[in-house]
Amino acid sequence: MKEKEIGELRRHIRRDRSNMTAIHGCFVSEGKEVVSKFRLSTGMMPENESEKYFAMMKKVLSGALGKNLIDISFRTAQVVDSPEHKLLTALKDSQLKDEEALEAFYQKVMDSVTMDTGYLILIGADAYDVPYKGKDGNLSADGSNETYRCILCAVCPVKLSKPVLEYKAEIKEFHDSAVTQLLSAPVLGFLFPAFDNRSTNLYNALLYSKDAGDNHEQFVSAIFNTQPYQTAKEQKQSFEALLGNALDDECSLDVVQAVHAEIGSMIQMHKESRVDEPLMLDKEDVKAVLQQNGISEEKLAKFSVDYDEAFGFETQLHPKNVIDQKRFEIKTPDVTIKVNPERSDLIETRVIGGVKYILICADENVEVNGVSINIKE
Repeated sequence: MKEKEIGELRRHIRRDRSNMTAIHGCFVSEGKEVVSKFRLSTGMMPENESEKYFAMMKKVLSGALGKNLIDISFRTAQVVDSPEHKLLTALKDSQLKDEEALEAFYQKVMDSVTMDTGYLILIGADAYDVPYKGKDGNLSADGSNETYRCILCAVCPVKLSKPVLEYKAEIKEFHDSAVTQLLSAPVLGFLFPAFDNRSTNLYNALLYSKDAGDNHEQFVSAIFNTQPYQTAKEQKQSFEALLGNALDDECSLDVVQAVHAEIGSMIQMHKESRVDEPLMLDKEDVKAVLQQNGISEEKLAKFSVDYDEAFGFETQLHPKNVIDQKRFEIKTPDVTIKVNPERSDLIETRVIGGVKYILICADENVEVNGVSINIKE
């Protein structure tokens, strides 16, 4: 899915626009026992309460693509005939009125999600009359020719409040308050089916993870029966290890600087161009930078093979997952140097008298522990 499509759905998921007439919930204890199950009519709720529920559901469509929001792809055989796809489809098509399917779904989540606290499984079914989008980019409800039907699920931790002194208005005094169970923002969730090219795509779902470093392997396996994906953190670590191992003695400061600068430039240009399609990086993009910086054909060939082993053949990566635009860091076992990425040119490496050094240009404003110092010749 694209950012604009996700944004369009987010704007729809609210009390005065959504067709999510009910929200179903299953409260699970930290011991994985069902505490309660319920169905709440969004139309009968007090306005402030329904807005909070919709905010929880909408949170599942927030965060960065490739980090917090991950495309889940089903194989053709799964879409044609598989228990996991049939279950999700039954929930969607019945608008959660299929009690047997709903119970089976709750059980799958309970079997695959473990938390230090209790948690609440929230799930709702929605229908969105997709407005026609004119050449000028404006939406027109009159031109709608498809109703996008979906389910949205959020898994929210339930935490105990801290004991506090609470003001009792009837006696005008502060006294100890009772400990209550509070619902926190979702840490996990998904949208099914995907909303690709502003249309239903049964071959994909969109997974949400609050923690970009957690791939929720058991949940993904139980609900979608797909292979675990590499998190953004894992992709960055794999990419960094790949450069060092594949290039070996040809992996210099200049080469790493060039790769970081080129990928950063790609990200910035894509942002300024306002193109809908998400920016993706493949191994040929990186190889071109390496070749321009004098990397030998032997090392380029090894990089190509190692890339496929690390990420999969012809796999594309989100550029923001492999570099940090705001961070350029040089480390030794005892020293860490953090540099403004736009001024990494201030750093160079040199061998002097057989000893390797990292040199930093320090012509002005040098401070040590907050104290301005002078560097004498």
